[in-house]
Amino acid sequence: MSADLISLFTATFVTFFVLIDALGVAPVFATLTAQGNAAYRRQMAFKSIFVASIIIFGFAFGGSWLLNAMHISIDAFRAAGGILLFLIALDMVFEKRTERREHRAEEHLDSHPADPEPDDISVFPLGIPMVAGPGSIATAMFYMSEKSDWVEKGIVLSAIGLNLLLTLVIFLIAGPLVRMMGASVAGALTRILGVILAALSVQLLIDGIQGAFGI
Repeated sequence: MSADLISLFTATFVTFFVLIDALGVAPVFATLTAQGNAAYRRQMAFKSIFVASIIIFGFAFGGSWLLNAMHISIDAFRAAGGILLFLIALDMVFEKRTERREHRAEEHLDSHPADPEPDDISVFPLGIPMVAGPGSIATAMFYMSEKSDWVEKGIVLSAIGLNLLLTLVIFLIAGPLVRMMGASVAGALTRILGVILAALSVQLLIDGIQGAFGI
């Protein structure tokens, strides 16, 4: 594998690792599935990743057609994606994203108190928007639309797929993992990942502006 392909894989993997933020989602998953048994938690983990995979890969493959149909250039989409990711990064740094996830989890639990059989939460709120959120969907569209070579597309898809597999593993061990990390460690990791995402988003914005204006 060439250095360029390794760089592409690394950039894609890091971007999606930060966007999905599986370590930050793990406490929410543990909370939402606390009322169920081990079989229920495994089922929700597998189904939520399956749903998120369909959505992310669907937009990844259909993104180029959608951009062409709407007459949106890749540079304009790159700049817009940079702005969107920067806003997500700010939320992560100031923990607004975590607060919204926890609030969404609390609302779900409040609306289903002491259910004899826990609800299927694999589609909402786990699959969408906690794993397949606006940032990961837009970024999948951008990376796939930007690449014309199928080797590069394959590298992008493999990096996304590895992230989804890693998220599945984290969901499966969410209970022990959350107890081991604690709230403070999870919060610190989310902030660090937010700073990394901010840097990536600014670079995307700069590249988009340079491409659009031929700088």
